Amino acid sequence: MIKVLRILLLPFSVLYGGIIGFRNFLYNKGYLKSFRFDVPMINVGNLSTGGTGKSPMVEYLITLLQPNYKTAILSRGYKRKTKGYFLANPQTTVLEIGDEPMQFHQRFPEIAVAVGEERILAVPNLLYDIPETEVIILDDAFQHRAITAGLNLLLTDYNNRYTKDFFLPTGNLRDAVSSAERAQVVIVTKCPETLSSNQAALIKNELNLQPNQSIFFTTLHYEKPYYWNSKLSIPITTQTKVILVTGIANPAPLIDYVKSQSAFCEAICFQDHHQFTNADINTIKNRFSKIEDNNKLILTTGKDVVRLAEYTSQLEGLPIVVQPVGVAFLFEGKQEFNNLIINFISNFR
Repeated sequence: MIKVLRILLLPFSVLYGGIIGFRNFLYNKGYLKSFRFDVPMINVGNLSTGGTGKSPMVEYLITLLQPNYKTAILSRGYKRKTKGYFLANPQTTVLEIGDEPMQFHQRFPEIAVAVGEERILAVPNLLYDIPETEVIILDDAFQHRAITAGLNLLLTDYNNRYTKDFFLPTGNLRDAVSSAERAQVVIVTKCPETLSSNQAALIKNELNLQPNQSIFFTTLHYEKPYYWNSKLSIPITTQTKVILVTGIANPAPLIDYVKSQSAFCEAICFQDHHQFTNADINTIKNRFSKIEDNNKLILTTGKDVVRLAEYTSQLEGLPIVVQPVGVAFLFEGKQEFNNLIINFISNFR
């Protein structure tokens, strides 16, 4: 039914594509201005709506850069309750900055995390508040052309590459396929670990990259799960029964992974960035209580747990476990990618 509805909305997709094309034309010809700042900026983005693995890539970059550079993150702060520029502090809540920035803020408390829907206004505020900033990671700002980042990382899902997609609302594209030319680096994410070099070559040809563009292939790397309150690790075995709670764009890879690890997995899936309610919490608790086994837990993601934390008192005593996910490079591309990032910052002018 949803697929049929999307097809019926094709005229709106054509109109949307025309608007996007005209906007890009104005920027490309200089009628709309794009500004550069005197600080290295790495933009992590995509052409489609959600689910390409931006958050794991941002966290990978933080881990890479943090030891040697004063790093800051600037995000839009999707579905937050505040407006304008906001710099996270120790008392900040998920309602003030949004779930993904809150995830970064909690995992990397020493990193400056700021939000602002108008990045061109937020960047000067961030540099004023943190003048020692040496590099800024722009989270999901590929379409925000008012700023020209020095390095654009364009992510595309292996299972839903932008070359096989169409404009919203018929498809998931929010920008033109031709906009991929603005990226210096294209990363095909969520690849199967068994991806062959021949398959990778076919994808590279399909993407039709420019000579100056680099391409990398990554897969999801599921790290050790841990209790949300104590951070103590806990193994998930074939005897573990799991209630999986997600509010992410594409939970399918995580569901498949959990099912491969545990004897029982019941998934409760909400929409991306879902704001949990008391009714949702009661549903989770009821589903969990119906499992007649002591070896059971509630598993969720790093992005979801910051929203669930708003209901700490209602969830007290329940074994809530976080499944962190990272990025693994295929074809020994990790060192080449790391060098590319470091060289960009070192040679920035």
